[in-house]
Amino acid sequence: MSTLILKSPAKINIYLKVLKKRSDGYHELESAFQLINLYDELEASITKSEEIRIECSPNTIKLEENIIFKAVQLVKSKYKVKQGIYIKLKKEIPIGAGLGGGSSNAASALLALNNLWGLEISQTNLLKLGKDLGADVPFFLNGKNAYVSGIGDKLKEKKSDNSKYILIYPNIIASTKKVFEFYSNNKKFMEDDNLQNSLLKPFLSMYPEIKSFYNKNISSFDIKLTGSGSTMFISYKDEGELEKIMEIIPINWRFFLAEAIQYSPLRGVS
Repeated sequence: MSTLILKSPAKINIYLKVLKKRSDGYHELESAFQLINLYDELEASITKSEEIRIECSPNTIKLEENIIFKAVQLVKSKYKVKQGIYIKLKKEIPIGAGLGGGSSNAASALLALNNLWGLEISQTNLLKLGKDLGADVPFFLNGKNAYVSGIGDKLKEKKSDNSKYILIYPNIIASTKKVFEFYSNNKKFMEDDNLQNSLLKPFLSMYPEIKSFYNKNISSFDIKLTGSGSTMFISYKDEGELEKIMEIIPINWRFFLAEAIQYSPLRGVS
């Protein structure tokens, strides 16, 4: 096979607790990751040259900042691969949204390279490669819903939700690094650990427009934050409930309807 097409799923954090900052700069976390049926599509093909070609649609990421490019470089250097690769990525998962799109893409790329280049990298070594690329990549390589601890690398299987969600994306690319820095530099955030997401208050403090939306609607709807933002989500039971939620979303924001899934379509690819 010289071409492989994979679906990279998004995830939401059912809850996220930030515990402490480690000496390496990462934070210890506790979370529950839930896979949802919102996907990017990654198409990978072997090329005759040694060139790495990556196309992203929409074209919003610089090549050297693209985690897929970093994944290819990592595998090429570690396994002395001479072959080239052409990867086409069709984005549906928003960037900087707390939905794990980049990490999911990196996991898809690692699996595609392992398959197309016939490298026979073990699951254990794939997970190590994934961890080098980003804390959430091992979760997507594992392909199962999980309770997550450590820096995001310790996984314990969890049963899937059966929920339907509306994801509310305020068209803001949130910087994970900046949200964590703001959290770490303000003791008041660290002392308030009863929230669904420890990063909610620092995130809202950084974005007044989103804070205003949240404060206006939180008494009527159970609005939750995934990751370090910028996506919020609300679970709903029926069309009537969904219609009420849709009425509160600002016209210049985006929303996605999604359902919980038990397993990733990446599961079983090797």
